[in-house]
Amino acid sequence: MKLKFTLPLVCALAATTLLIGCRKQTPKPLAPTVTVSHPAQEQVADSIDLTGTVSAYKTVDLVARVSGYLKSVNFQDGAFVEEGQLLFVIEPEPYEQQLKLAEAQLLQAQSEYDRQTALMKDNATSTANVEKWLSQRDQASAQVELAKLNLGYTRIAAPFSGRMSANQFDPGNLVGPGGKSKLATIYQLVPINVDFNLNERDALRIRSAMRQLGMEPRQGVGKALVWIGLQNEDGYPHKGTLDFVDSKVSSSSGTVQMRALLQNDDKALFPGLFVRVHLPLGDPKPMLVVPNRAIGNDQEGDYVLVADAGDIVARRAVVKGPMLKDRCAISSGLAPADRVIVNGFMQARPGAKVTPVEETPAAPAR
Repeated sequence: MKLKFTLPLVCALAATTLLIGCRKQTPKPLAPTVTVSHPAQEQVADSIDLTGTVSAYKTVDLVARVSGYLKSVNFQDGAFVEEGQLLFVIEPEPYEQQLKLAEAQLLQAQSEYDRQTALMKDNATSTANVEKWLSQRDQASAQVELAKLNLGYTRIAAPFSGRMSANQFDPGNLVGPGGKSKLATIYQLVPINVDFNLNERDALRIRSAMRQLGMEPRQGVGKALVWIGLQNEDGYPHKGTLDFVDSKVSSSSGTVQMRALLQNDDKALFPGLFVRVHLPLGDPKPMLVVPNRAIGNDQEGDYVLVADAGDIVARRAVVKGPMLKDRCAISSGLAPADRVIVNGFMQARPGAKVTPVEETPAAPAR
């Protein structure tokens, strides 16, 4: 028996076959692949990292206290000088002559006073004359001391060891209190200061850490360690101590002014440098650590993405602790069993399914 196929029947069978074929060819979308890793537990010391500026321990403007022509400049601009080193000489000759004149007047007054005193014993002069020449002798003595001071001001020496600025006047210029008085500036660099400002939240953290160590905050000055690093240095190789903590929070900036003191024997630090400041808070303690690349930030704060139960992406708000070289400690918000997304961060969306792949541990350093 032969089957007879009509045109409508053939068309219907063809459409059904095409529909079945299309359904078989549509693949189910795959979840994006991400790399996950469990947070590592390490011994980490809590700390605060911020930026500071270097300032001289002492800064003194060297000025001409007497008038005269500048006779010599005895240092190179920018040179390091030692305490007591002669730096400037203002013509001393006029002041030497003033000293000689004052000494001569003192000698004359002393001689006359001695003569009047001898006459007084023989009642050959009056008490008024003796007192007159006593007064003149004392005035002449004061003039001698003043002349010696002015002569001493013609030689300007370094008040401490430090680095010189450029001198403001060349020899031959008339200098003095009349206007041209500032000759140069000297900066003491050994030791040296680092100034920085701490926000109110971190200032409270420091106070809390000190109390946990049984130390009152005011006792931290001179004892609490501060570590400094230059912009081109790894880590914080320069050691100092906390030298000053302001007694109030600035109402305009909401920060507390602080200062560290460093010995700076190698003179690696000099005024005006921007430096990195590291304030350790207590002894190391176990903390969870994740790569820096795993931490995101938005309007709600810092967070990480984890592959939760069923490989569903979840957002976890975290509180960051100390920053390490390429990792960051987490103070709160994570558990050791969490699978943190460390690669494929941009492909993961909270609430979406992913295909997690465990990160291969790095080979141990040799």
